[in-house]
Amino acid sequence: MIPERLERLRQEMEKRGIDVYIVPTADFHQSEYVGEHFKARAFITGFTGSAGTAIITKTEAGLWTDGRYFVQAGLQLRGTTVTLYKMGEEGVPTVEEHLRNTLKEGGCLGFDGRVVSTKEGREFAAIVSEKSGSLYTREDLVDLIWSSRPPLSREPMTVLDEKYAGKSIGDKLAALRRAMKDKGAQEHLISSLYDIAWLLNIRGGDIRHVPVVLSYLSLTQDRCLWFLQKEIVTEKIQAYLDENGVEIRSYDEFYDYVRTIPQGTAVLLDPSVINYRICTSLPENTKLIEAQDPSVLMRSVKNETEVENTRKAHVKDAVAMCKFMYWLKNNIGKIPMTEISVSDYLEGLRREQEGFLDLSFDTISAYAEHGAICHYSAAPESNKELHPEGFLLVDSGGHYLEGTTDITRTFALGELTEEMRANFTRVCRANMNLANARFLYGCTGRNLDYIAREPLWEAGLDYKHGTGHGVGYVLNVHEGPQSFRWKLVPGTPEQCLEEGMITTDEPGIYLEGRYGIRTENELVCRKGEKNEYGQFMYFENITYVPIDLDAIDPEQITGTEKRRLNEYHARVYETIAPYLTEEEALWLKKYTRAI
Repeated sequence: MIPERLERLRQEMEKRGIDVYIVPTADFHQSEYVGEHFKARAFITGFTGSAGTAIITKTEAGLWTDGRYFVQAGLQLRGTTVTLYKMGEEGVPTVEEHLRNTLKEGGCLGFDGRVVSTKEGREFAAIVSEKSGSLYTREDLVDLIWSSRPPLSREPMTVLDEKYAGKSIGDKLAALRRAMKDKGAQEHLISSLYDIAWLLNIRGGDIRHVPVVLSYLSLTQDRCLWFLQKEIVTEKIQAYLDENGVEIRSYDEFYDYVRTIPQGTAVLLDPSVINYRICTSLPENTKLIEAQDPSVLMRSVKNETEVENTRKAHVKDAVAMCKFMYWLKNNIGKIPMTEISVSDYLEGLRREQEGFLDLSFDTISAYAEHGAICHYSAAPESNKELHPEGFLLVDSGGHYLEGTTDITRTFALGELTEEMRANFTRVCRANMNLANARFLYGCTGRNLDYIAREPLWEAGLDYKHGTGHGVGYVLNVHEGPQSFRWKLVPGTPEQCLEEGMITTDEPGIYLEGRYGIRTENELVCRKGEKNEYGQFMYFENITYVPIDLDAIDPEQITGTEKRRLNEYHARVYETIAPYLTEEEALWLKKYTRAI
């Protein structure tokens, strides 16, 4: 199937004189996850992970993806004729290096300019220039061969009430206009679906588990234009927009609109988000002010209403998770269980919680060796039966009216080896180390990442993903600009940790073909003591679910580490026990006991 699709794509390339064609994982907005319509890279390669770039020439095809997906991609690319390039590994060329090596002198490089960011598009254009070649960016060639392509999503949208959002649309627009003025911008173009949803206090459903609306936005000091599919605008939404001075235009009009921006206008945009076609459609003498969208930092720093609501969401989520853990521990080996059936059971418990809206991402339910695949997705053909032995890794979360959750727990289902206990304990120590960090204001996630990795590094172990990411508020579960990671992402500015930021803490160990372990909580950054040394900061742990004591080796844990774990478990019991049945609460007392 994939070889045939590649051949048909090459035929379209041949008709247009294209030598190399790029198919990224992206929609028109550079979203992390994309709707079904935009899964062109999955269609042409067979790899279904959320990150990757395909490069197709007349004779070869390659897929570049990161360490989260090495195992999954290796399995899914078998028999496709697509070669896996493991990003960041020694001796593996980058996408840009491969293009330089592959594109012939005077050759033609093609891509759909709507699904490549301005930043990437410029890098590709520079390579073409070096080769005295040409660019072809006006067509989506995959669309020409994808006869059953799903249409653009047009899901309903709702207004997120200010009692949940904490700030009105008017307050947010005013803050963004002040930021524009500070930068000397007369107009701000926004294509990030997360930032538009946050700014307008609107939530939709155009990406699975990501409550956003496919749209673009243009903001000036006296006008706000929202370009979206008008069919989904109800009378109630229209009245809300009218009341707040937001004019609507059709989604497809945006490219024509940017061509009409007055000559010489100072336009603020983020080249890592705004797509290449938008930028190349602007009048030639437009004054570009290129910077991260100011709303990115604004939405990452949660206001007190959002923080308090998120705590409430985590209590609800923890009730579901604790009930799940109780059921799992008491029934493993007694009733049939599979990766999918336990995932479905957990989803049912979440749906029972008041204010539940949706899962925040597809649940990862990974038993035994599947746990070593960081972003494993159980399917009917891979759905493993669970037995009373080994580990089950469950990474899951939910959107509630009060906020978004993301939690991973690894459960001991029965007998474990000494090595498994040792590694589980290392991951627990890593998680607690970061959660209990104290640091001076101005530190970034890179300053703190080592605190989490130390218990692993001292044993010659590591994990090929960041230790933590920001979490949106009833939005994208992966949010910037802050993160915990020791390795800098080229071209990405480091962001210091601000009070109100919510970031995950999720170290892990993955042994391919054997098992995986990850423990993930969410942390709120808070201000601590201020003295002659500066402003000290700390984290508040807002995830209230036991770390499985059945897998802990107490001999490995220092006195300080035991105290931290015991204090955490005492807080879990105190917070969640009142919401459980008497039997469940007795069970929780056992699983939060002091060690």
